[in-house]
Amino acid sequence: MACRRMSSSSCRASCGPDTAAPLAVYTDIDDDELDGLLTRYDIGRAVDLKGIAEGVENSNFMLQTDSGQYILTLYEKRVNPDDLPWFLDLMTHLSERGLACPVPVVRRDGAVLSQASGRPAALVTFLHGRWPRRPKPFHAHGVGRGLAQLHNAGQSFGRARPNDLSVSAWRPLLERCGPRADEVMPGLHAELLAELDLLERNWPADLPQGVIHADLFPDNVFFIREELSGIIDFYFACTDTLVYDLAICLNAWCFEQDGAFNITMARQMLSAYQAGRPLSRAEFEALPVLARGAAMRFLLTRLYDWLNHPPGAFVTPKDPLEYWRRLKFHRGVKSASAYGLDF
Repeated sequence: MACRRMSSSSCRASCGPDTAAPLAVYTDIDDDELDGLLTRYDIGRAVDLKGIAEGVENSNFMLQTDSGQYILTLYEKRVNPDDLPWFLDLMTHLSERGLACPVPVVRRDGAVLSQASGRPAALVTFLHGRWPRRPKPFHAHGVGRGLAQLHNAGQSFGRARPNDLSVSAWRPLLERCGPRADEVMPGLHAELLAELDLLERNWPADLPQGVIHADLFPDNVFFIREELSGIIDFYFACTDTLVYDLAICLNAWCFEQDGAFNITMARQMLSAYQAGRPLSRAEFEALPVLARGAAMRFLLTRLYDWLNHPPGAFVTPKDPLEYWRRLKFHRGVKSASAYGLDF
């Protein structure tokens, strides 16, 4: 049965680490292939399919069947297919332990991965809510609480996946940018080399490890009014230092558009996280260097994308200097109490 189609949707399914796109459907799926795909599931027949206009890594669609709403994702070449079972099994594991997140739909044969339009494909459950365009303190509180819940639930997952974008990957990434970094800001290359030297010497070891989201930006968190209703996009999740995930969130949520650090947002986030998963003194004291590292990680991926943006590409790269300004703030932090919470 052919379904009614629309070309775009304001709904949010998946977003890459830090870029924005006007259109994110790279691979389409025709009606016959969609109908064939759905014969493998017990979710009814297609009624409507809408391409989702946000997200940069994969092709995402909101699917309405006669049994409900789902998100269909076709995984593009940027995603390693070998990692997909880990990501999908993690979402199932976290959901079973109470975290509000998408749940992969199981096929009749027990599998969760399919093929469609020449791409690996999966269906996940639909989450209601909206991501906050202008985050407020209650959003930061909800994110801190949700992140603690994610970290606690992930402890029993029992399967590891290395973080391909952790500190050991930053120098090779900067080397790929090379002196062209100075095209973005004079002297930037030397500044980043010196910062990498410091981070590599001082990167914390022996802190608690586990599953981290690694990309918990505002567009990956849904709220209904003031309550967190879901966490999405686990395709950068990995095994790493838990409090590093919190440092990523400090960068992603606690700076104003003018670059000013919002200590109220940070205090709300840290206190909510601490209530759900208390930090050790070593974790608390490591926050400044981890926040510097998180700023460096997103600065470098933005810088690489900025310098290697092909003409006519779907994605519009974001300004790497936004994270240079955040990095400079963290460089001036003398103790973790500057983030609004004392140990």
